This record gives sequence, C-alpha cells and structure tokens, in this order.
Amino acid sequence: MLNDMKIGLSFILLFIIVVFGVNGQKSTSDLNQFPKEKTPEVIGLRIAEKFLNTSHSQYGNTRPPKPPTQITYPDVCTWLGGLWFAEATKDEELFNRFESRFLPLLRGETNMLPKANHVDNNVFGAVPLELFLKNGEQKYLDLGIKYADSQWKVPNDATSEQKQWAAKSYSWQTRIWIDDMFMITAIQAQAYRATKNREYVDRAAKEMVLYLDEIQLDNGLFYHSPEAHYSWGRGNGWMAVGMAEILRILPKDNPDRTRIMAGYQKMMSALLKYQENDGMWRQIIDDEEAWKETSATAMFTYAMITGVKEGWLKKKAYGAAARKSWLTLVDYINVDDELTEVCAGTNIMNSRDHYMNRPRIVGDLHGQAPLLWCATALLR
Repeated sequence: MLNDMKIGLSFILLFIIVVFGVNGQKSTSDLNQFPKEKTPEVIGLRIAEKFLNTSHSQYGNTRPPKPPTQITYPDVCTWLGGLWFAEATKDEELFNRFESRFLPLLRGETNMLPKANHVDNNVFGAVPLELFLKNGEQKYLDLGIKYADSQWKVPNDATSEQKQWAAKSYSWQTRIWIDDMFMITAIQAQAYRATKNREYVDRAAKEMVLYLDEIQLDNGLFYHSPEAHYSWGRGNGWMAVGMAEILRILPKDNPDRTRIMAGYQKMMSALLKYQENDGMWRQIIDDEEAWKETSATAMFTYAMITGVKEGWLKKKAYGAAARKSWLTLVDYINVDDELTEVCAGTNIMNSRDHYMNRPRIVGDLHGQAPLLWCATALLR
C-alpha cells in the first residue's frame, strides 16, 4: 500500500514538473493554456467583433479621410482571419455575421469588388472561397476562382516584363516584392482547397521557390525586394505566413515542398536569433535601433505556432518563442480593441530612414488580421 502511494505521488510530481516546470511556473512552451484574459478565444473574439463593427478600411486605415472605393487587401486578411476563427471556435453565429458583411458585395455594392489586376487585389478571392468551403454555394466558388485564374491569365495590356514572367509559367503579376508571397499563395491555396485541382497549389509552390531563390539572405531573413536591401518586419511576416500556409496544404509529393520547407525552417531559425527578450520583433528585424513592431510580431508568431503544431519545429524552442510573443503582443491591444504600434503600409525603398520613420498606426488592419490568425492557430 505504501509503495502504491509512493508511485502515485511520483507520477503526480512528474506531471507537475512537465506541465509547470521545476519552479511551479507554467511551461514556457505551452501553447494550450494562457491567463484567462489572454486566451485565444477571448482575444480572437475581441478582434473579430471590432472588425464587424467597423466600416471598410482604406488599405488598413480604419479612419480614412475619404470612403474607400474598393475592398483592400488588409480587409481581406482580417475577413479571412475572422472566418477561420469562427470555424475554429465552432461559432456559427459569428461565421454568419462575417458572411452577412460580404453579401452586399454581391448585390448593391458590386462596385467595391477589386479589379483582378494586381497581387494586392487578387487575394480578395480568398474570402469567397472560404465561404464556399463552409456552405458550398456556387456563387462564392465562381467569384473566388475568377480571381485565382486571372492571376495566371495574361491580360491584353500586359507589359513586356509581365509577359516574360508568364512565358516561364509564373504569374504575370510577379514583381519579387516579399509581400507577394502571401498575396499570391493565399488565393492559389484557397483555390486548391476549394477545387482539389493540383494546378493551383503546384503553381503557387513554384512561385514561392522563385522568391526564395531571389530574396532570401544567407542569414535566413529576406530583403523587401532586390532593390530594397532592408529586412523589413512585416514584409518578412508576409513570407513567414505564406510559407506556413502553403506547407499546411502542399501535397507531400510536390517537387518544391522540400525546398520550401528548408526556406521556412531557415527563416524560423533566424527569427529565434533576432527575437527580443520580451518576445517582440523590430521594424527592421536585424537593426537594434528599430522600434518594436506588432504586425510583424503577430505574423512570426503565427508561423511559429503553425510550425510547432504541424511538427516542423521543435516545441521547446519555438513553442516558447511563440508563447512569449503572444503574451506580450496582446498587451499592445488598447481598451478599444485596437492593436497599437502597427507599421503603416510601406512601399519599397532602399533607405534605412524610409523604414525607420514609417508612421505607427493604431487599429490598422495590417495588425488586426494576424492577431486573428494567431488566435486561430492556437485553437487548431
């Protein structure tokens, strides 16, 4: 009897050490348990509600000087994140509210549909495709596929450079800006999920390898473009999320999978090196004088959470990094459910001052969107 009690106590002690650590603290790599006010359910719902109760933005700015003339990509990213979050929490009412926000675009607000002529516009199709995946309505499939297909269908007014990219079987919208590796891969990945047609995901993977070869540095980070030699935070964030998302669905027999995984893991290793002690990353990742920026931090957190949960990254190191960044990141949300310290939309420029002096926006959807992605990833 005494021996049985000792064995039982030993198992309890072992459980406490594994879960809470030797000092009784919550395991630093635990991605399942968080303080009540910082759980993904609580944070995700706050950000989802904020989006649903805010008018359309103008490229992320929720307080534009003039009403927007079309749906812009930061709205798309937040919309998609909201749909993902509603599905992850099995909240049918919330999902329906996100769908209800979309329905006017099919009726009286068709003028708000973006033209399918640019990577930042074509990503719009990811939202109707997510709606189709939920309810199977043909109208959503037709709209989404139009944006996916047009990304590889060369228009009559294409430039000679665009035609050259298309001749090599890349998208005519190719421009080797790091942002593209979410914009292109997201819509193509969604089209694959909706249709099971390998053409969509295979060409997205081929495109990803092109960008990896062109702008990934030896240290694992990326330049914004071949003309802008700075490792801008959110630009790298688009790449991190783009690789994580395509790897989640890329068939194991795809010939580019190994290359993309290598690029992804190389980047994640670099991010561990440049993460600050509080869990944040900087506006220029490898510049110690740059300010700590939240949208990039959220994107890197998402990529690491996904990697740990998919088994691509070691939980001890990357789970700890993701947990630390999530717990710090949510402290940047103000009382109005707006993420602070978000870099404004940023074009390429080969100038350190250009990136260092970008405006810091409050509540910009460039930051709200990846918060929803992180909440969803933690719940998967």
